[in-house]
Amino acid sequence: MPKVYIIDVTNRDGVQTSRICLSKFQKTMINYYLGQMGVFQSEFGFPVTRHETNYLNANLELAKKGVFGDTRLGGWIRAMEKDVKLAFKFVPEIKHLNLSISTSDQMIVHKFKGKLGHAQVIKEMTSAVMLARELGAKTIGVNAEDASRTRMEYLIEFAHAAKEAGADRVRYCDTLGYDGPFTIYERVKKLAQEIKIPIELHCHNDLGMVVATSVCGAMAANDAGCDAYINTCVNGMGERAGNADLVAVILL
Repeated sequence: MPKVYIIDVTNRDGVQTSRICLSKFQKTMINYYLGQMGVFQSEFGFPVTRHETNYLNANLELAKKGVFGDTRLGGWIRAMEKDVKLAFKFVPEIKHLNLSISTSDQMIVHKFKGKLGHAQVIKEMTSAVMLARELGAKTIGVNAEDASRTRMEYLIEFAHAAKEAGADRVRYCDTLGYDGPFTIYERVKKLAQEIKIPIELHCHNDLGMVVATSVCGAMAANDAGCDAYINTCVNGMGERAGNADLVAVILL
């Protein structure tokens, strides 16, 4: 039977909340309590951000000693070879990574401004995935930023390329809080049926339905025969309107 796992992103996306500034000790305690709760993975920060490297390396040492139980510690970087190299330079013991790049037409045209086209986005991502695996990553998630506004044909092509490059799962990012429970179910089910690897759901609460949207996305992946990973934050923190609340998702 397909399963649902929790990847809490409080220490990465949650700290992007306006006026929220967690100290390194507070982040460490969040990792500790996530471990006590049995959360599958904590996205504990940005390995390429120099001011975080001492905290990241220290927490990986604590993880080795069993302080966080079975909870994995995963980092977030851009899907670029440069970021992959820096991540392993600054945080050599990092084993779990999510590599992120934009996939919607709007993002590719207006964010990259001609520096990357659709084919180049896939090439950049696959090169980063293969390098991360070569340098020692045990698990790799590939994030399709703005997946909810991405043309389905291209999203499937992107996800297939990620799978072939060695990714363990694809993160479907509802970056702008664009999806609702019904739309995400339809899109994620089609995506999961096509690529047959686990789907990670990263949703925002702009429409006030982030918990329902996250759970429906997970149901879609499960109904397609794939495991699902729901991204949560403590107390629903997160950029703009926030991410899915950890406790609310668990209770559902």
